[in-house]
Amino acid sequence: MDGAAAPARPAGLSAYVAVSQALGLTLLLATGAWLGRYRGGVAWHSALRLNVHPLCMVLGMVFLQGDALLVYRVFRNEPKRSTKALHALLHGLALLVSLVGIIAVFESHRAKGIPDMYSLHSWCGMAAFVLYLLQWLLGCGFFLLPGASFSLRGRYKPQHIFIGIALFALSIAVCLLGITEMLLFNIRDSYSRFVPEGVLANILGVLLVAFGLVVGYVLTRDEWKRPPLAEELALSMDFKTLTEGESPSGGSQ
Repeated sequence: MDGAAAPARPAGLSAYVAVSQALGLTLLLATGAWLGRYRGGVAWHSALRLNVHPLCMVLGMVFLQGDALLVYRVFRNEPKRSTKALHALLHGLALLVSLVGIIAVFESHRAKGIPDMYSLHSWCGMAAFVLYLLQWLLGCGFFLLPGASFSLRGRYKPQHIFIGIALFALSIAVCLLGITEMLLFNIRDSYSRFVPEGVLANILGVLLVAFGLVVGYVLTRDEWKRPPLAEELALSMDFKTLTEGESPSGGSQ
């Protein structure tokens, strides 16, 4: 009905979203503190270029990707077209930031004569990035751009949702591998003595897991899913009619 009040936000959703953002910002601060305090800081045109990699990957593949996944929970009463665009924009920004991080590590390795792509972290990380890029391209093709039929979108949507959550979990796992690898390279002999750098990096890992768990919990609560607005249901029926030749009542034209 025109002029009807927007549905109330489900109880508890705002609190969990706020917790996720607090964890995410703390995660970024902890990453910056670790790199600034113990790894010399971040700079592109110096030996510190390698430090750009963990900062960009945590920002892009974890924080921005997690926020992109939450878009449909947070913006529940906005037009779906706008929500889709924001969802795609945040994922695209995450990819760009992550690409900078990947370039940084390859450039740093090249300057120092270090081999590329030999560790489990690098294998899983490159797989996560490539799959994330493919997921974004397919998502834009199926849901943002015109062309895909109503039934094709419906069949692909469950796979899109599952792959998105799986890639988010994989990204966090890759970051944990990267933290461990960096610690073993730099403080192998003192790590077991609970040195401050090791403790801070461990806290960073715990924050990564906590952020992932809170975002995952919000995403998997069925009652917190974005309900379709009345006008969206009407548009969906019209789109189905145009793409599949069915009338809104289900009969053939």
